Amino acid sequence: MSTPVDLIKAIRSGHLVEVLAAFDAGASVELNDGQGVPGLPLGIACFMGFTDIVRELVRRGANVNAPDNLDPTSPLSMAKRGGKTEVVRLLIELGAHVPEGMETGLSAQEIYAARQTAQKTGAVYATRDSEGNLPVVEEITMTRAFGTDTTVLEADVIRAAQEAEARKKQQS
Repeated sequence: MSTPVDLIKAIRSGHLVEVLAAFDAGASVELNDGQGVPGLPLGIACFMGFTDIVRELVRRGANVNAPDNLDPTSPLSMAKRGGKTEVVRLLIELGAHVPEGMETGLSAQEIYAARQTAQKTGAVYATRDSEGNLPVVEEITMTRAFGTDTTVLEADVIRAAQEAEARKKQQS
């Protein structure tokens, strides 16, 4: 039987094999911190920047969303405090909600792309408008892009993301 300390040591060392061994020995994915708040293993992995361990913890049931993701111990806040923007991106892709006004270290385009990944993989439910309609997402398939200037496409994506956010704010 694995103790909570074994799992925490394995996460802090950054060795996925040891984390898996701790789970195989019976460790729980949702351990409480010293204040009784669940999510200590995921918080540590996010702060340390171990994306493979974060992904495994979520796969095993760790919650990417705290009741308030602005809380300093939420997975998003821990990744941000650790300066791990790649983990912030991963958390959004895994379904984490970014609260209004939270500085993530990612550009608007990166957040939009991560949210699209989350929707495609089913990590989050698409936000419906006031009439219950799902957002329209245009898929663009390019067989060849050699010599194509993608600046215009990128600008269109950013504009579309900003317009969607503005509509969302107006509906709130």
